[in-house]
Amino acid sequence: MDVGFGRNKKEQLEPVRARVTGKIPTWLQGMLLRNGPGMHTVGETRYNHWFDGLALLHSFTIRDGEVYYRSKYLRSDTYNANVEANRIVVSEFGTMAYPDPCKNIFSKAFSYLSHTIPDFTDNCLINIMKCGEDFYATTETNYIRKINPQTLETLEKVDYRKYVAVNVATSHPHYDAAGNVLNMGTSIVDKGKTKYVIFKIPATVPEDRKKGKSPLKHTEVFCSIPSRSLLSPSYYHSFGFTENYIIFLEQPFKLDILKMATAYIRGVTWASCLAFHREDKTYIHIVDQRTRKPMPTKFYTDPMVVFHHVNAYEEDGCLLFDVVAYEDSSLYQLFYLANLNQDLEEHSRLTSVPVLRRFAVPLLAAQDAEVGSNLIKLTSTTARALKEKDNQVYCQPELLYEGLELPRINYAHNGKRYRYVFAAEVQWSPIPTKILKYDILTKSSLKWEEEHCWPAEPLFVPTPGAEDEDDGIILSAIVSTDPQKPPFLLILDAKSFTELARASIDVDMHLDLHGLFIPDADWDARKQTPSQEAWDRASDCHGAPQT
Repeated sequence: MDVGFGRNKKEQLEPVRARVTGKIPTWLQGMLLRNGPGMHTVGETRYNHWFDGLALLHSFTIRDGEVYYRSKYLRSDTYNANVEANRIVVSEFGTMAYPDPCKNIFSKAFSYLSHTIPDFTDNCLINIMKCGEDFYATTETNYIRKINPQTLETLEKVDYRKYVAVNVATSHPHYDAAGNVLNMGTSIVDKGKTKYVIFKIPATVPEDRKKGKSPLKHTEVFCSIPSRSLLSPSYYHSFGFTENYIIFLEQPFKLDILKMATAYIRGVTWASCLAFHREDKTYIHIVDQRTRKPMPTKFYTDPMVVFHHVNAYEEDGCLLFDVVAYEDSSLYQLFYLANLNQDLEEHSRLTSVPVLRRFAVPLLAAQDAEVGSNLIKLTSTTARALKEKDNQVYCQPELLYEGLELPRINYAHNGKRYRYVFAAEVQWSPIPTKILKYDILTKSSLKWEEEHCWPAEPLFVPTPGAEDEDDGIILSAIVSTDPQKPPFLLILDAKSFTELARASIDVDMHLDLHGLFIPDADWDARKQTPSQEAWDRASDCHGAPQT
């Protein structure tokens, strides 16, 4: 069962042609670009947590019915420092490392001075972000790394703090209709305050187009929300978005700043400073994008842990938003390699199954409503919002589906009314074994599964000119626990969930986390693609890895 965890993966630096069975739609031309951890040991040292592994980028270029694969480690400062030292010398969230092998109290005390608010890693292993015409590998620190999507070459290192005062930021930004990037980060004890900062990066800046400069320098703070605690801000992985509103969940999964400030000298990980407080509430902050201010009503719900928002939209004076929620933080704990390298069934059972929950929040003032009354009058959901005293509203969700994660939608419906969720099915084990299409309207589902297969996050690509929400295809990178079965790119018809094609590759493919599809129409494919000679070499190998 070591296929996905703990064992370092090999790079595939030159493009290799996959063996395609079935028929790829002729309109599907572009690149699936993905990111995830690929190296968990350096020399004699080993990361503690799967999410700590060094970032391995990989891509599937789809051209005229053929698929070409390549992979390359992100050459971050973290990667370079570790490889040069032949051991882990840069700390990750679940692994504390010491550049000086001497771990006596004097070296710790000296190093402690520069670790109060630590300079985090640039091991950007979670997602890929499009910003203007550029692409960046992202993680949850203040660093992102620009990459060349075609060659997977690592380019410049960008520090968000140069443009906006945040110490951490999400890897799940939103994109509006104009292509502007909207993201969130936390500013820790800045000028005596800890706050959640929503910031906006413009898609283009006219005067800079000719100069070839990045729009990042025009980043603006869109809104900020004070943390309820100066020294214990909430952890969050994503947030919600509609045309007029932003949804932020301040959940009782909190980072203790004082513990984090002393973690280095105490020799413990930053992850040990993160705790779920099941006695606390989850606060729902709604920001009006038109005024750039949070709504004054205090909305809250029961304690929960949410990593992924699915979608949100407005309906008849209400804001509906869907999230994948857990009742505790066991998911993060299960991805420690000590758990994953044992019997998954026995040692990696979730104590809380992820549930797709729908919340409804009233957008109109209801001062005249009686205490205890339900402020949601929609017939489309059973979610409730119960008025309480002191301008508080308790939100009770509708439970839509039990056992899914890594949700994706047709992004043309982001922030709008929608019907379909595409996700990986996850039951009591954190490892997905099926791909799921869930119909919110009919409460029905379609599934794809195959023995010994672990699917990655399913990504929806719409058919050009499509009118139906599910008119398109699903792409998912599949790894196998059967050594006789090579990994492959799965291509499903999104309507019927039947297999159209698969592209098998004889490479050491890793389990990834997130990514995006870049249609040829969205970039200068002729300028970015490798030389014809490189493609010819890939074609000549007939699917075998290049050496």
